[in-house]
Amino acid sequence: MLKVEKIEVFYGDLQALRGVSLEVNEGEIVGIVGSNGAGKSTILMTISGVLKPKRGEIHFGQEPIHRYPSSAVVALGVVQIPEGRQLFPTLTVVENLEMGSQFPKAKKMRKETMEWVFKLFPRLEERKNQSAGTLSGGEQQMLAIGRGLMSRPSLLMLDEPSLGLSPILVKTIFDIIKEINQHGTTVLLVEQNVFHSLTLSHRGYVLENGSVVLNGTGQDLLRNQHIRQSYLGL
Repeated sequence: MLKVEKIEVFYGDLQALRGVSLEVNEGEIVGIVGSNGAGKSTILMTISGVLKPKRGEIHFGQEPIHRYPSSAVVALGVVQIPEGRQLFPTLTVVENLEMGSQFPKAKKMRKETMEWVFKLFPRLEERKNQSAGTLSGGEQQMLAIGRGLMSRPSLLMLDEPSLGLSPILVKTIFDIIKEINQHGTTVLLVEQNVFHSLTLSHRGYVLENGSVVLNGTGQDLLRNQHIRQSYLGL
């Protein structure tokens, strides 16, 4: 479904990604793990079209999307849930969700999709007329994911969905990501929570200093001695 080939990305003179390659197959959950500043979010921003690679290519299906504007990438079915949620705080829950369904295909399915989002997140339905800025951190994360789902994505990319959440809410969010995947949506997950991410992911990539240093199944990576020592403290 997605193929990233040897991309190099810079912020001015600072190189953030160094020849990064990865693949995501239809129906998978693929995790990208690594420490803060490793370049994980930069990968998602580049796939989304917010950043442009200096070298390398990105293909979604047969489409070479590495030069596409972000709006065209979303229209193809690639949707990113950004770190920090970036909701519209003065708009209600429903209005935020509606903002996620602006393209024609998604707009036609708005009612059906919103019903599915409320089934995934009953708390959002309870607060559907409440301003997003008054929600708790966990509820805001649910709303950010729900808004992304309103676009009816083929590939959903999540950037640090567990950030700042309590352990109970972290488990809830990861359970819902699994359910979204079982519903037919392919997932690319960026997370600092290495254990939860690799437990959930079919396959994973480990990013260090802008380069992929390890990849494999989630379970194989959890058993890897470098991962256990560097990220799990075992």
